[in-house]
Amino acid sequence: MSSSSVEREEGAAFLPKFDAAGLVTCVTTDAVSGDVLMVAHMNAEALRKTVATGEAWYFSRSRNALWRKGESSGQTQRVVEMRTDCDQDAVWLRVEQTGAACHTGRHSCFYRKVERADDQGGARLVFVDAERLFDPNAVYRK
Repeated sequence: MSSSSVEREEGAAFLPKFDAAGLVTCVTTDAVSGDVLMVAHMNAEALRKTVATGEAWYFSRSRNALWRKGESSGQTQRVVEMRTDCDQDAVWLRVEQTGAACHTGRHSCFYRKVERADDQGGARLVFVDAERLFDPNAVYRK
């Protein structure tokens, strides 16, 4: 193991390992229930702002833009704890979620369960915990 690997995996310095696009994956969970709320990406600026403000900031790959969770919808995330994995290429946020985490208006982005559909390995999606907490068409008017 190289000295930089040892430092990244065993040291106390926060040394995020960004991918080729300059991003790290972020898994966000509810600090109370433990529910997985969403998976998103962060660039260096999003990480800095999250640490500095205690609010969740992300980087949108589709919009190629930095965004603070809740800036449009009011559905904010206050960071209770931030962790990184062993090689620092992923981040885990434990948050206090105000309202819904998902842009579809649901508490979590993980509102469909994958089930086996047939004996050939086919799959289908079944809605679970899919109640909408807000109408996305009313919140995200364009």
